Amino acid sequence: MSEKRIPVSMIVNGKPRSGSCPARTTLVDFLRDELRLTGTHVGCEHGTCGACTVMLDGDPIRACLAFAVQLEGREITTVEGLCKPDGGLSILQESFCDAHAQQCGYCTPGMLISGQALLNRTPHPDKAEIREAISSNLCRCTGYQQICDAIALAAERTNADASASASASALAAAAAGEVQP
Repeated sequence: MSEKRIPVSMIVNGKPRSGSCPARTTLVDFLRDELRLTGTHVGCEHGTCGACTVMLDGDPIRACLAFAVQLEGREITTVEGLCKPDGGLSILQESFCDAHAQQCGYCTPGMLISGQALLNRTPHPDKAEIREAISSNLCRCTGYQQICDAIALAAERTNADASASASASALAAAAAGEVQP
């Protein structure tokens, strides 16, 4: 006898997604098995390692501890959702590469999500805030320093891009004769 499947709809990486699953299906299994988004890793399945971290309405959660059917209509961001619209790497992903912040790569999706959630709410994090943001994610390979360096580098790059963009807008407005407040 097969278990009853329940329809589930949510916003995943900015797009409406639907599927169905048994009531006890975790979000990580729903994402991987039903939606075929395999970037989110399954680690401990007890919420202690952080490999399955995704954002739920902008906040990091352990996808192995949440049931998919309880998240009807909610917004989920997986590591696949961090990429630029053209499929290129985000500033944070590029910073992880440049800072050599991944070794085996198993913890990387969860670290990226935790780092991005921090940068979304704290554009200029200090070292303590970065360490706190990733404190629930385990890594056995890098010793965390390179991961912290990558998040700090991403913050620096993001803020530099924002400043350059604001300066370019001000210059364009000045050239057009517009007054900036």
